[in-house]
Amino acid sequence: MTPHNEAKLGEIAKTVIMPGDPNRVKFIVDNFLDNTKLVNQVRGILAYTGTYKGKEVTVMASGMGMPSMGIYATELFNVYDVDKIIRIGTCGALKADISVESIILAKEAYTTSNYAHSLTGTETNIIAASTELNNKILEIAKKSNLDIMLATVNTSDIFYTEYIDETIEKNNCEVVEMETFALLFLANHFNKEATSILTVSDNLITKEELSAEERETKLHKAIVLALETL
Repeated sequence: MTPHNEAKLGEIAKTVIMPGDPNRVKFIVDNFLDNTKLVNQVRGILAYTGTYKGKEVTVMASGMGMPSMGIYATELFNVYDVDKIIRIGTCGALKADISVESIILAKEAYTTSNYAHSLTGTETNIIAASTELNNKILEIAKKSNLDIMLATVNTSDIFYTEYIDETIEKNNCEVVEMETFALLFLANHFNKEATSILTVSDNLITKEELSAEERETKLHKAIVLALETL
């Protein structure tokens, strides 16, 4: 149906759970979903539609960075009429007291990128997540006795950097990653809902970090939180 997604209309659910990594998509499908069907594999970006506790959901990779997230989120919202996207990803902690494997819920995303200007001509550099989705996730976490931190996420265009940018500290961001701002901005633009549930994979201050394998598999709590919103 698009240059990047071969799914037919009707094959994508109204709610999409969106990790960055296609391997993480396969992990979720194999361990959490029933009645799954592969609906996209263009450029290796896997998407499966299935059911979780009888409710339909699609799990699709976003790739890395705002340009990649922007392509897939735009098509999901605008072509496939998706109502909600929940990003499940990893992030780096910018404060020493945030430990690896902590779960972060995006309250808002900040960026120094010109993504918003390039898309709509606006100078927006901070955007809020869906209050309705976040309240539901916080309620589920509370019932499950699961610690979760509501935080401002810095969405960066840069992965390898030699310093923590001043703007991160000025805007009091607790964690950094590369996709959330684009997702939230597009959700707002298309009058849809979106948020990000992030697992801390490394701490930029203490240098504690998860292995590559752990980044794929140690997201169980975040995955369940997202799926329970259905």
